[in-house]
Amino acid sequence: MKPSDMRNLADADFAKEIEARKKELMELRFQVAMGNLAQPHRVRELRREVAQLNTIRSEQSRAARVGSAQSGEQQ
Repeated sequence: MKPSDMRNLADADFAKEIEARKKELMELRFQVAMGNLAQPHRVRELRREVAQLNTIRSEQSRAARVGSAQSGEQQ
């Protein structure tokens, strides 16, 4: 998923996407331990996607806090 697509997700969808990727990552780690991983590059992709989702979610929450703080100052 591209970061531009990630930015359009709703808050509830962020949690679902992160959990889905973490679950897939866990399954791939089990495959690595067993020695039968077909797509080793997928582990790195999933870790990167989880980090991107977490970063975008924190950016959006930070922007919401700043926006609400600024609107409170103006009143």
